Amino acid sequence: MLSDIIDVLADPADGTALSGADDFARLVSESGHSYDVARQGYVTLAAGAGLRHQGDSMEMVLARETFLSRGHFAPFVEAVTGGVHDALDEAGVPENARPVIAEIGAGTGYYLAHTLDDVDGARGVGMDISVHAAKRLASCHPRVGAVVADVWERLPMRDRSIDVITVVFAPRNAAEFARVLTEDGQAVFLTADRGHLAELREPLGILDVEDGKIDRLIEQAAGHLTPVREPELIEFPMTLDKESIAAQIGMSPSARHIEPEELGRRIAQLPETLTVTGRAHLIRMGRA
Repeated sequence: MLSDIIDVLADPADGTALSGADDFARLVSESGHSYDVARQGYVTLAAGAGLRHQGDSMEMVLARETFLSRGHFAPFVEAVTGGVHDALDEAGVPENARPVIAEIGAGTGYYLAHTLDDVDGARGVGMDISVHAAKRLASCHPRVGAVVADVWERLPMRDRSIDVITVVFAPRNAAEFARVLTEDGQAVFLTADRGHLAELREPLGILDVEDGKIDRLIEQAAGHLTPVREPELIEFPMTLDKESIAAQIGMSPSARHIEPEELGRRIAQLPETLTVTGRAHLIRMGRA
């Protein structure tokens, strides 16, 4: 709920503190700006002319729910949660401290909800630019507050307020992450590596992950964030049926580049089940 995380939220226009008004029907800032809370429980915190992008469509959100709910990415989920535990332990955060975990590009909250189930008392800020995702994100866990915002703008969070940031296959803003992380806070990134979903690339005509993605992440974060450990490779096989394959492609950017009819034709030509590789690196970074 937004009331659980109001102490870390900030006005996107000027960074001043927010508080709840009218029984949390609105959030109001010290500078007088007001932001309505949607009936589903999320709030849009965007300055000026508002959001420049729309994020995932409803179809993409539904595809993500279908795919993730089947547990195909369970090793990734466990790795992210483990990374959060490691980050909290290394920062010396007491077990009764109610740490704040913010997932950027949280989608429907699948990863964040799992982490909150595993970290007693932790509070979650789920942020995504998609309103369609936020409607589900707001109800993914009782200790999650859902925020619609753009990662490329000033994050609507107070300085030094977030214990751990998680980013799973989503955009990164290292300068803003460094601003909102606590002194010993960390960002936990899960980034696809070359070979991820390799068995689907050729038959479905989708692009592979580019080489050197982790190196570029580190280079782009220089001056703001720095690695605290070597990247950890997570690699595992998945057995996917055709419905799961369609959902996986439907939740990804490839959904915007392949016509549904053509995608359906290509999937129909696949075997009834296919063993597919999941491959990504987990890297934890602290403030530089």
